Amino acid sequence: MTYLGQALVLILLSFVPSFAYAIRLFSFPNANTRFSVYNKAPEYFNRQECLVKRSSFSVCDPSFVHVAMTLDFKYLRGSIAAVHSVLKHASCPENVYFHFIASDSSSSDLRKIVESTFPSLGFEVYPFNEMLVKKLISSSIRQALEEPLNYARIYLAEIIKPCVNRVIYLDSDTILIDDILELWGINLTGKRVIGAPEYCHANFPRYFTYQFWSDPILSRTFEGKKPCYFNTGVMVMDLARWRGGEYTEKIEKWMRIQKERRIYELGSLPPFLLVFGGEIEAMDHRWNQHGLGGDNVVNSCRSLHPGQVSLLHWSGKGKPWVRLDLGRPCQVDHIWAPYDLHRTKHHQKW
Repeated sequence: MTYLGQALVLILLSFVPSFAYAIRLFSFPNANTRFSVYNKAPEYFNRQECLVKRSSFSVCDPSFVHVAMTLDFKYLRGSIAAVHSVLKHASCPENVYFHFIASDSSSSDLRKIVESTFPSLGFEVYPFNEMLVKKLISSSIRQALEEPLNYARIYLAEIIKPCVNRVIYLDSDTILIDDILELWGINLTGKRVIGAPEYCHANFPRYFTYQFWSDPILSRTFEGKKPCYFNTGVMVMDLARWRGGEYTEKIEKWMRIQKERRIYELGSLPPFLLVFGGEIEAMDHRWNQHGLGGDNVVNSCRSLHPGQVSLLHWSGKGKPWVRLDLGRPCQVDHIWAPYDLHRTKHHQKW
């Protein structure tokens, strides 16, 4: 640009503030301009019957409901919608505390975006050292399943403060349409470490390779158990029991075997099945209506399962925000849309 051109731009910027903002947004993108793409969420307040208020207590208060999620820019729109859905339907939203895990390089920027979108939210962002797990990750049938943050849920007991003994883990492509206190109140009987809906009609053996089932030692892993498939995108986790049972180390052990033997194909799910299969607290299926991410481009839109629904999960390749923006949504995507706080081109205001 010539000197004269630069001078003209400066004059315009000084006299037309809104135009200046637009120029900065589109010509000089940086972390600060990312904040503007999300509307500020409504402020939600506790009902009278709630026992505590977040502003009066520390994160260690046992009355809190703790929710853990990962954060990254690719799925941030889904994460923001998930948080919004939790707060909207919570009877005690001020008592919900979020634990976000993000990569080292983006944790600071993501924190600012969450703060600007949810000014009253109680939360912490924990930088995740991806090198901790990179050397353990093997190739998967989908490249997205090889991302280190997919494995962060394995390390929640180490990442989150020791005073937090229980947490609900949610994937970024979930929407809660019921009170999270009901999910939080599910009892993990005996020494159960994880609670999740089980799907015993699924073909459990297919989650592992011939190399696994043909090995006389490895195939005895589920001996005496009745393992069923469960989805790790929605879990109630007892972190105290996890720490005491050294379950992170047990999962890492299976990941090392996978690097040597190729005993499964699906990323972070099979190690959970190997450690917890047949030993989880089976929750009602209404808490994870999963598989809604079927790609409608190939006519695989999914409908809801029969019965009550409390949580919807767009697991799979298709994400609702992508399909809505393309103008090719599945029917269930319209349930997700009201929780979307992203300023899309359809409702952007300058």
